[in-house]
Amino acid sequence: MDATEWDVIVVGGGNAAFAAALAARESGASVLMLEAAPEAEGGGNSRFTAGAMRVAYDGLEDIKSLVPDLSAEEIATTDFGTYTRDQFFDDMARVTQYRADPNLVELLVTQSLGALRWMREKGIRFVPIYGRQAFKVEGRFKFWGGLTLEAVGGGPGLIAMWTEAARREGVPIRYETRALDLLTEDGAVIGCRIRAGGRVSVLRAKAVILACGGFEANAEWRTRYLGPGWDLAKVRGSRFNTGEGLRMALAIGASPCGNWSGCHAVGWDMNAPEFGDLAVGDQFQKHSYPFAIMVNARGRRFVDEGADFRNYTYAKYGRVILEQPGQFAWQIFDNKVKHLQRGEYNIRQITKVTADSLEELAGKLDGVDKAAFLAEVAAYNAAVRTDIPFNPNIKDGRRTEGLAIDKSNWANTISVPPFEGYAVTCGITFTFGGLRITDKAEVVSLDYRPIPGLYAAGELVGGLFYFNYPGGTGLTSGAVFGRIAGRSAAAAVAR
Repeated sequence: MDATEWDVIVVGGGNAAFAAALAARESGASVLMLEAAPEAEGGGNSRFTAGAMRVAYDGLEDIKSLVPDLSAEEIATTDFGTYTRDQFFDDMARVTQYRADPNLVELLVTQSLGALRWMREKGIRFVPIYGRQAFKVEGRFKFWGGLTLEAVGGGPGLIAMWTEAARREGVPIRYETRALDLLTEDGAVIGCRIRAGGRVSVLRAKAVILACGGFEANAEWRTRYLGPGWDLAKVRGSRFNTGEGLRMALAIGASPCGNWSGCHAVGWDMNAPEFGDLAVGDQFQKHSYPFAIMVNARGRRFVDEGADFRNYTYAKYGRVILEQPGQFAWQIFDNKVKHLQRGEYNIRQITKVTADSLEELAGKLDGVDKAAFLAEVAAYNAAVRTDIPFNPNIKDGRRTEGLAIDKSNWANTISVPPFEGYAVTCGITFTFGGLRITDKAEVVSLDYRPIPGLYAAGELVGGLFYFNYPGGTGLTSGAVFGRIAGRSAAAAVAR
């Protein structure tokens, strides 16, 4: 095969891109991957994740098919429960306010287990998410929130395993190679124009798969599509996800689809850098807020921290934090719940204050009205239904009553020192707007017909997520639709 001619070119270097490339390769196609980042920063947003993947499963046997090396002790001390297809469907519908494309959701849900089993065959290993998604109660771990497994080594481990699989199966990756435009002939995509080493050249292909992320790292596009103030958000992941795949596809008449004014955005350390730091990974996130309260610069609570499990609220609360005065908030914990904090609260690069009294704490919360904060905590403490048992593994109904914004679950008084405050701002993960695709991952034109030779997977698929996102669904979506795109492209090439 000439170095400038391929059966399939995959634009991107993250989880969806690898799934597409490996699926096309196993179907007999020659495949080339193009990664805009240098190798040291390769892997797209997937490299910055914790590696959690939401999957429908009916019990322990399904889990064992993905984690065959579970020990007898782990099996004996763990209640893996089930996360059925119906539960996955319901979660997708509920958190997206019933706007998600039902055809895409059906593919995502029904193929999730098969996609992860296929990944396992490719050398991707999984482990249960102990600690972050299960608490030990009466000697047994119980998983909650529909999220049970993660890739070994998190996002960095996932990309390392994918990269090894690609090399093993003969899929070359060209780093520091940016796709600039799609080439077309008689309405079909026949390759792309690229820039590498400062030189522009052309690569020809019988099919191109776009799997190069959304526009979250493009401050101008964020402000254009998400709205004023979004240029001030921190970027959790890759600085290379600037929407180039979307731009190229739209330029040749692809149909935009989905929630272009929406995104996945979380509470992120207030002093984190502009873009993701691979040395820290996703540890700038602060996701134990269901067991805390959050206050803004006015010293007021502004959101129901216990509305649902963290998995179903964290991706939308970043937007709410961005809307607060100064684009920040403080998470407040007392010593009763410190043991429930996730590991990210223990990193060195953190904006944290501690105090032995609430008065002392109030004086350390930079930018917060001290008197208003103390009054808010007093009102909150008085409203907690302490007669309702606290249980972190379920939505326990331990709530407040009579507040302007009540806390629905896991409400505990802020009363036992030492007290801790963690400053957070908004960290954007990925954007929800994307391209319209068929059930074969073909990109659809403005005439609502598939564009011959063009496929898409990953973040730039539109129509799956609106307003919010069930935790762990992004990587699963990338795997499912990447595999579909790779197989579809290879089948088209064979024809």
